[in-house]
Amino acid sequence: QLQLVESGGGLVQAGESLRLSCEASGRAFGPYAMAWFRQAPGKEREFVAAINWSGNSAQYADSVQGRFTISRTNAKNTVNLQMNSLKPDDTAIYYCAARFVPRSEYSSWGQGIQVTVSS
Repeated sequence: QLQLVESGGGLVQAGESLRLSCEASGRAFGPYAMAWFRQAPGKEREFVAAINWSGNSAQYADSVQGRFTISRTNAKNTVNLQMNSLKPDDTAIYYCAARFVPRSEYSSWGQGIQVTVSS
């Protein structure tokens, strides 16, 4: 019942920063966690980062730990991903996702947004 829309993608040089945003709209029947996934050409989709409903607990993939920061607005319907020290390996389509807790599956997905990091 949620619709997710990503924004903020683009082309940057290695070492630069980029900030992604995802806004949720529609019906929500309870609290939900939000997350970012990505898929590079020829690779499987992988987990990037997740944040809980309250916005006080986050998890990161080892590949982005220390470089990426996920955050959530006080309104709870928007999640951001601050990406610093970007590398060419970060090039991928980034997807926003949401799940109603305590379920483990992500039931809502955005359309994806391209992030390209050149060397």
